[in-house]
Amino acid sequence: MQLHSGKRKLDLSSPKVMGILNVTPDSFSDGGHFCNIDSALKQASTMVEQGATIIDIGGESTRPGAADVALQEELDRVVPVIEKMSQNIDCWISIDSSKATVMREAVNAGAHLINDVRALQEEGALKVAVDAQVPICLMHMQGAPRSMQTAPNYENVVTEVEAFLLQRAQVCQTAGVKKENIILDLGFGFGKQLQHNFELLAATKQFVTLGYPILTGVSRKSMFGHLLNRDINERLAGSLAGALIAIQQGSQIIRVHDVAETVDIIKVLQEVNSHIL
Repeated sequence: MQLHSGKRKLDLSSPKVMGILNVTPDSFSDGGHFCNIDSALKQASTMVEQGATIIDIGGESTRPGAADVALQEELDRVVPVIEKMSQNIDCWISIDSSKATVMREAVNAGAHLINDVRALQEEGALKVAVDAQVPICLMHMQGAPRSMQTAPNYENVVTEVEAFLLQRAQVCQTAGVKKENIILDLGFGFGKQLQHNFELLAATKQFVTLGYPILTGVSRKSMFGHLLNRDINERLAGSLAGALIAIQQGSQIIRVHDVAETVDIIKVLQEVNSHIL
């Protein structure tokens, strides 16, 4: 599998690491750490040096209970960072947003990929994606960030998430997005209880067989906090275990806070696999 964005190509025959860069004051793990351009660029550069292929830039927190961010404020947070990154750092740049205007301006500033937790369902978002002709990541979420963890409920979380993602992928293809540029994200922690998250993680291989690249984002998520009784800064081991399980089942993109450690586990797994007859 390959992603295409302008002249750029991304080979997904081996797992790729997407580093998380939140230029927000209130994200659940690193909020407030990278709110100015200099600190954001430094962190992006560090993650690329550690082995990240993609840097995912977000200007609006989607943690449970998060408040909405005004359009201009989100633009002011992400566009200058993307402009500077595109000029100074050789990597794929992803814009993590659900707002059509933010997506468009981010791509104009140099972003190569649109990562949308609302799966291009907001007004104008699908048209922007079609016009931009860049890869898109469609995520499943039950509810909205402000209320999604109140009482999430499923008859069968795997089949329901699969049906939603396939439906959104088909809508995008009908509108003009190329199938090879569609990525699916199961939406760990977005309107899911503990058992839902682990049922989905266990079923990653089933989603891989759908024929789209799978992005897995479990880094420092509450699923590990609840299972292991760990605070956010104590979830590295759980996050790495989750990433490894997803990769072993075929997930091609791993979205993480801890790039160096994730790159290490991928290298170990690849070395082991190279000796299996």
